[in-house]
Amino acid sequence: MMDPKTIIIAVVGGLIPALVWLWFWLREDKEKPEPKGLLALTFIGGIAAVVFVLPLEKMANEYIANQTTLLVVWSALEEIVKFAIVALIALKTPFADEPIDYPIYFITAALGFAALENTLFLLHPLSVDDGVVSLITGNLRFLGATLLHSAASALIGISMGLAFYKPRLAKKFYTVIGLLAAIALHSIFNFFIMKESGGNTMGMFGFLWVVIIIIMLLFEKIRRISNIN
Repeated sequence: MMDPKTIIIAVVGGLIPALVWLWFWLREDKEKPEPKGLLALTFIGGIAAVVFVLPLEKMANEYIANQTTLLVVWSALEEIVKFAIVALIALKTPFADEPIDYPIYFITAALGFAALENTLFLLHPLSVDDGVVSLITGNLRFLGATLLHSAASALIGISMGLAFYKPRLAKKFYTVIGLLAAIALHSIFNFFIMKESGGNTMGMFGFLWVVIIIIMLLFEKIRRISNIN
């Protein structure tokens, strides 16, 4: 039986990075903020997505021998399930009424997903009283996986936001492109992390920061689209 104190520390350690990033991204939509209740529900939906993804990833692990293929499949499962959660909870509501709302809801769900993933990741080192390992892995999760989930899901949301005022067929095309871009980014990150090379890991973190900067610039473009229309 795991010590309740250990569980609490892991939950706090998993939530803090996700909530910090959520605060950062919500500032991008401060002119017309989304309902807090719907954002909270989307965040919880992202947490719930982990519960759906884990058995699917376990099943894929049993049937796929090639590691590279497995990493791509895992990435696809996570991005598709996160997409489905956002579509189910937020996109059909009247509150998703401007282009910038799409990346906001996708990022919110992604950070919920990352919060539980971080918690599960921290539980083992904490359970064996390895505080140093927990500190290091916690920082890496903050810089790496949490950032990855934000960036990958933002790509989907931004693609859909850019197509907000376009014809129906164009919206579907942009959605598919965004989803494929998210899966590609996620797969590349997983591949470099699995290689366990310090240089590769830090290089991947640097690449993610470049992606985040591009996403921030695209946020401004989407904001202008909203203002023009």
